[in-house]
Amino acid sequence: MEEAALVRKLNRHSRAALERAVVQFTPYVGAVLWGVLEGRACREDLEELSADVFLTLWAHREELDPAQGLRPWLGTVARNRAKDWLRRRRETLPLDDALPVDYQDTPEEIAQQRDQAARLWAAVDELGEPDRTLFFRYYYQGDKLKDVARDLSLNGSAAKQRLLRGRQKLRQQLMEGGDAP
Repeated sequence: MEEAALVRKLNRHSRAALERAVVQFTPYVGAVLWGVLEGRACREDLEELSADVFLTLWAHREELDPAQGLRPWLGTVARNRAKDWLRRRRETLPLDDALPVDYQDTPEEIAQQRDQAARLWAAVDELGEPDRTLFFRYYYQGDKLKDVARDLSLNGSAAKQRLLRGRQKLRQQLMEGGDAP
């Protein structure tokens, strides 16, 4: 469904439109949350934050502009929810002289890892649908391939083939960018 039509239906309080938005944009919202949280949240936290994003969508459905679409609005809300989650869970650890110091990763290595992760997410985002959803749910959410394939109306062998081709495409893109061996 076109985003503008979906927004107009949401403006008219259509629960079916909300359900469609949840189905259509959950992978995108999850990817935004994952990108901001950088692996610091468990699956349950991601699911809860994603649900919060869609509750916010329903609460503000009358304020949405069909001309602006839904994806940018959802992305902004997801980023803000993830940042709020990080602020609430900012933990401090006591400094203890008896604790061993682990210097395995230098700041440069950490920055490089984050940069590589960002490029990987960008490459996954370029895969398009249904491959983007397939990758996100299978590799990042840990869903079973048969469940993801069923939800995407794919048979198991087609889903496996899409994963194989997607990995090859990602490897090629990252090698061209100098990120893969």
